Amino acid sequence: MSKNIAVILAGGEGNRFKAAIPKQFIKLAGKPVIEYTLAAFEDHPLIDEIVVVVRKDYEDKVWEIVKKNSFNKVQKIIRGGRDRFDSTFSALQSLKGYPNDTKVLFHDAVRPLVDEETITKTIDALDGYNAVDTAIDATDTIIEIDENWIIKNIPNRAYMKRGQTPQGFRLGILQKAYQKALERGQRAFTCDCGVIDTILPEEKIKVVRSNEKNIKITYPIDLYVAEKYIQMGTTKSLEDVDVKRLIGKKIVIFGNSRGIGKKIEELASLYGANVVGCSRKTGVDVSNIKDVTSFLKNVGEDIDIIINTAAVLVKKPLELMNFEEIDKVIDINYKGAVNVAYASKTYLEKTKGMLINFTSSSYTRGRANYAIYSSSKAAIVNLTQALSEEWDNIRVNCVNPERTNTPMRFENFGYEDPSTLLNAETVARKTLKLALTPYSGIILDVRKDAK
Repeated sequence: MSKNIAVILAGGEGNRFKAAIPKQFIKLAGKPVIEYTLAAFEDHPLIDEIVVVVRKDYEDKVWEIVKKNSFNKVQKIIRGGRDRFDSTFSALQSLKGYPNDTKVLFHDAVRPLVDEETITKTIDALDGYNAVDTAIDATDTIIEIDENWIIKNIPNRAYMKRGQTPQGFRLGILQKAYQKALERGQRAFTCDCGVIDTILPEEKIKVVRSNEKNIKITYPIDLYVAEKYIQMGTTKSLEDVDVKRLIGKKIVIFGNSRGIGKKIEELASLYGANVVGCSRKTGVDVSNIKDVTSFLKNVGEDIDIIINTAAVLVKKPLELMNFEEIDKVIDINYKGAVNVAYASKTYLEKTKGMLINFTSSSYTRGRANYAIYSSSKAAIVNLTQALSEEWDNIRVNCVNPERTNTPMRFENFGYEDPSTLLNAETVARKTLKLALTPYSGIILDVRKDAK
């Protein structure tokens, strides 16, 4: 029986992304983009082997990722060429000893969210065809223009699709097409199905429907969209997290005197964790680095999870706030988070633990009459994402609860119907489940309808 092989094309330089490193190695929610891509094929039950095509100077980096994640299906890491054509040809050369009927899937390393169903459909379609493409509907009207930007044609949108990867082939057919293309001196192709279509026009190319989430990381905005998709997936995956895994975990909570922090402490203790909490009421002010470092030193080693819920809200127009109020909001909300992170690193590195910050829904857009609070919460998100990239052995995440039934909210907004507010226990439970996941760089949105 022939094998199913995935070829991950990771040789691009990513010039349009304008980053210091190729975009496939930029971190997405705390991990390099290519790590998600490799995991998708490593975890797929029908994939037997994986070949990675990469630039020479990144071979060692890929091997590090492979070893760290135990990606045992990765059998070869080979060097790419000057363009897509050369990289695919390099992969084909490395597969010369394989039978012609081997199913080979070529996938862009910068499509990290490819799903299992799309991979399966591509493999299955190769039972009836020698070449298979994946695509999604074209939602915009497509126009064809001439060199003067005059419309020549408006094709029927119902038949227009946006091509993606993976693209699947029987190995012998693609090798034949590439050999003929080289003999003819043709190499200006945007994808491997384009090679088949041009060089072997008699071959029918089957198209299977892909997934809208299977986006290609081309520009910085794509990274943001991909992060949002991952966050959505994280929320759903939390349903399967077993809270019994909290038994014996050492958890530190800053801001445990009331509200969400208090509820996290109660639940974590109920689940069997060893919880140590503090707040200004117990003499620990997060805006004072000496307080934070001294407290953690007294807690001791083997800290698995550190959660910072400490915050203050002063709801006033900026011009009506005095500088004591401004300093207090900034010092506790932002400087406090920096202090906790700074002091936590030494402890969490030893356990490969997690730091969890808290933001507010106001981080996405500053709110009138509490501008300092909103902007400080936006800074927490930025801090979380930056640290998740800086820290290799510590996971850093952030929880973003919507309007929650807490004393701080009632103190600033007055009475609100509790049925319209999120329950603090729901936020606490989601937070503790997040602490048990491998994710990093996640901004977890907790909604009222969450379970």
